[in-house]
Amino acid sequence: MTNDQSKIYNYMMGKKRRKKQILLFFLSISTGMAIVGNYWEIPAMALPPQEDIPEEILRMEIVTEARSPLDGKPLTAAEYIELQAQLQDSPTPKLAPIIREKVYLLHIRSLLRQLFPFIHF
Repeated sequence: MTNDQSKIYNYMMGKKRRKKQILLFFLSISTGMAIVGNYWEIPAMALPPQEDIPEEILRMEIVTEARSPLDGKPLTAAEYIELQAQLQDSPTPKLAPIIREKVYLLHIRSLLRQLFPFIHF
Protein backbone atom coordinates (compact mmCIF):
# COMPACT_ATOMS: atom_id res chain seq x y z
CA MET A 1 0.00 0.00 0.00
CA THR A 2 1.25 3.41 -0.80
CA ASN A 3 1.07 6.36 1.52
CA ASP A 4 -1.93 7.86 -0.32
CA GLN A 5 -3.82 4.58 -0.23
CA SER A 6 -3.23 4.15 3.48
CA LYS A 7 -4.49 7.71 4.12
CA ILE A 8 -7.65 7.02 2.13
CA TYR A 9 -8.12 3.69 3.89
CA ASN A 10 -7.69 5.29 7.33
CA TYR A 11 -10.07 8.11 6.36
CA MET A 12 -12.76 5.63 5.23
CA MET A 13 -12.35 3.46 8.32
CA GLY A 14 -12.54 6.51 10.55
CA LYS A 15 -15.71 7.58 8.78
CA LYS A 16 -17.28 4.14 9.32
CA ARG A 17 -16.21 4.17 12.95
CA ARG A 18 -17.76 7.61 13.47
CA LYS A 19 -21.01 6.44 11.87
CA LYS A 20 -21.11 3.46 14.23
CA GLN A 21 -20.43 5.70 17.24
CA ILE A 22 -23.17 8.14 16.24
CA LEU A 23 -25.61 5.28 15.62
CA LEU A 24 -24.76 3.74 19.00
CA PHE A 25 -25.20 7.11 20.70
CA PHE A 26 -28.66 7.71 19.22
CA LEU A 27 -29.69 4.12 19.87
CA SER A 28 -28.70 4.35 23.53
CA ILE A 29 -30.48 7.71 23.94
CA SER A 30 -33.68 6.44 22.32
CA THR A 31 -33.62 3.23 24.37
CA GLY A 32 -33.11 5.19 27.57
CA MET A 33 -35.98 7.52 26.71
CA ALA A 34 -38.25 4.56 25.95
CA ILE A 35 -37.42 2.88 29.26
CA VAL A 36 -37.89 6.04 31.31
CA GLY A 37 -41.06 6.92 29.40
CA ASN A 38 -42.58 3.52 30.14
CA TYR A 39 -41.93 3.90 33.86
CA TRP A 40 -43.56 7.30 33.99
CA GLU A 41 -46.74 6.12 32.26
CA ILE A 42 -47.50 3.28 34.72
CA PRO A 43 -47.80 4.73 38.23
CA ALA A 44 -47.25 2.39 41.20
CA MET A 45 -47.41 -0.88 39.30
CA ALA A 46 -46.09 -2.87 42.28
CA LEU A 47 -48.87 -1.79 44.65
CA PRO A 48 -52.00 -3.96 44.99
CA PRO A 49 -55.37 -2.55 43.94
CA GLN A 50 -57.28 -0.46 46.48
CA GLU A 51 -60.12 -2.98 46.84
CA ASP A 52 -57.70 -5.83 47.67
CA ILE A 53 -57.89 -6.92 51.33
CA PRO A 54 -54.46 -7.09 53.03
CA GLU A 55 -53.12 -10.54 53.84
CA GLU A 56 -52.78 -9.75 57.56
CA ILE A 57 -56.53 -9.16 57.83
CA LEU A 58 -57.34 -12.27 55.82
CA ARG A 59 -55.21 -14.41 58.14
CA MET A 60 -57.18 -13.18 61.17
CA GLU A 61 -60.60 -14.02 59.66
CA ILE A 62 -62.41 -17.18 60.66
CA VAL A 63 -63.29 -19.22 57.60
CA THR A 64 -66.93 -20.27 57.59
CA GLU A 65 -67.17 -21.38 53.97
CA ALA A 66 -65.05 -23.85 52.08
CA ARG A 67 -64.95 -25.72 48.80
CA SER A 68 -64.95 -29.44 48.38
CA PRO A 69 -61.54 -30.82 47.35
CA LEU A 70 -63.33 -33.46 45.30
CA ASP A 71 -65.63 -31.43 43.07
CA GLY A 72 -65.19 -27.77 44.09
CA LYS A 73 -68.74 -27.26 45.37
CA PRO A 74 -69.23 -24.74 48.20
CA LEU A 75 -69.56 -26.32 51.65
CA THR A 76 -70.27 -25.06 55.13
CA ALA A 77 -67.61 -25.44 57.82
CA ALA A 78 -69.37 -28.47 59.35
CA GLU A 79 -69.72 -30.20 55.98
CA TYR A 80 -66.07 -29.53 55.22
CA ILE A 81 -64.90 -31.06 58.53
CA GLU A 82 -67.13 -34.08 57.93
CA LEU A 83 -65.73 -34.55 54.42
CA GLN A 84 -62.15 -34.28 55.71
CA ALA A 85 -62.88 -36.97 58.30
CA GLN A 86 -64.34 -39.25 55.64
CA LEU A 87 -61.32 -38.74 53.41
CA GLN A 88 -58.93 -39.56 56.26
CA ASP A 89 -60.86 -42.69 57.25
CA SER A 90 -61.08 -44.15 53.77
CA PRO A 91 -57.99 -46.12 52.73
CA THR A 92 -55.99 -44.92 49.78
CA PRO A 93 -56.88 -46.85 46.64
CA LYS A 94 -54.43 -49.58 45.70
CA LEU A 95 -53.12 -49.97 42.18
CA ALA A 96 -53.55 -53.17 40.30
CA PRO A 97 -50.40 -55.35 40.37
CA ILE A 98 -49.99 -55.04 36.60
CA ILE A 99 -50.04 -51.23 36.73
CA ARG A 100 -47.70 -51.22 39.73
CA GLU A 101 -45.24 -53.40 37.80
CA LYS A 102 -45.41 -51.12 34.74
CA VAL A 103 -44.71 -48.05 36.89
CA TYR A 104 -41.74 -49.87 38.43
CA LEU A 105 -40.41 -50.72 34.97
CA LEU A 106 -40.84 -47.09 33.86
CA HIS A 107 -38.77 -45.96 36.85
CA ILE A 108 -36.03 -48.44 35.93
CA ARG A 109 -36.19 -47.23 32.32
CA SER A 110 -35.76 -43.58 33.34
CA LEU A 111 -32.81 -44.54 35.55
CA LEU A 112 -31.18 -46.44 32.68
CA ARG A 113 -31.75 -43.47 30.36
CA GLN A 114 -29.87 -41.25 32.77
CA LEU A 115 -26.98 -43.69 32.98
CA PHE A 116 -26.89 -44.53 29.25
CA PRO A 117 -28.30 -41.56 27.28
CA PHE A 118 -26.95 -42.86 23.97
CA ILE A 119 -29.04 -46.06 24.09
CA HIS A 120 -32.64 -45.57 22.94
CA PHE A 121 -35.08 -47.80 24.81
